[in-house]
Amino acid sequence: MDDPLRPFFDAAGLVILDGGLATELEHRGFDLADPLWSARLLLEAPEAIEALHLDYLMAGADIVTSASYQASFEGFAARGIAEPAAAELMRSSLRLAARARDRFWAEPANRPGRCRPLIAASVGPFGATRADGSEYHGDYGASLVELIDFHRPRLRLLADAGADLLACETIPSRLEAEAILAVLAELDGPPAWLSFSCRDAARVAHGEPFADCLALAAASPRVLAVGLNCCAPALVLPWLQARPAGFAKPLLAYPNRGERWDAAARRWRPAPAGDLGAEELAAQAGAWVQAGARLIGGCCRTGPADTRAIRAALIGSPAP
Repeated sequence: MDDPLRPFFDAAGLVILDGGLATELEHRGFDLADPLWSARLLLEAPEAIEALHLDYLMAGADIVTSASYQASFEGFAARGIAEPAAAELMRSSLRLAARARDRFWAEPANRPGRCRPLIAASVGPFGATRADGSEYHGDYGASLVELIDFHRPRLRLLADAGADLLACETIPSRLEAEAILAVLAELDGPPAWLSFSCRDAARVAHGEPFADCLALAAASPRVLAVGLNCCAPALVLPWLQARPAGFAKPLLAYPNRGERWDAAARRWRPAPAGDLGAEELAAQAGAWVQAGARLIGGCCRTGPADTRAIRAALIGSPAP
């Protein structure tokens, strides 16, 4: 299996990820108070998604992640959208990212010091389609078979839709990771990363030890990198430092800005220590690199300014 990350590691030792998609679109004035979240704009304003992908590339992202996190056959069916149309909408999330990448790469001024950026298909957990914040606890009451049956059709579609990578993210439990890995083992498509939501620096959101989840991922030849996302930045360094000795796969970290999602109130609660600015987040990212992280970016409530600051701190400013 080819490793699409290798050219980036060879060139700079690191891969810079993009930042939040839905929350940045909300910051730009779009109403995403909807069970489809960012996937709502696949229907209503796809050009805004493409524009944001391009902004992240201009800010220095090596990978842009599609607007498919909360897209699913079940979620679109609840809006009265039949399966063929839902499949086409999910494929369109990859086309939007690819168009932005092609626009970026067509400008010679954007190329110095850069590898051709990659497209990652976002694969959210089962909890994301429930739109109730359950990706932050994982108490679904679903069996392994039920989770496999949920993930199989969407993963199969996204694996065939032209992505360079599958970004399986905000996974709250070992059980859901098992389900995703079982489906990946059936597919011949692109490799994946697994990124977990966490309870603390030692446990994933559902409570299983991170070490167990890392061991599970290490055994899969379909997984290129493992890490955590949409957690407080303060959890990243202790998690990296506590990983099992000898873990060989690249590690990734793309936390949020430190706020906590309150699913009942449907709002972000302020971080106890205050939200980090772009320069503070970038400064912390330097410590993550020292502790072994190789794919670094942001999640909810981060934006292109954070991507630019992280790249400048870790690699150098992107070409103008």
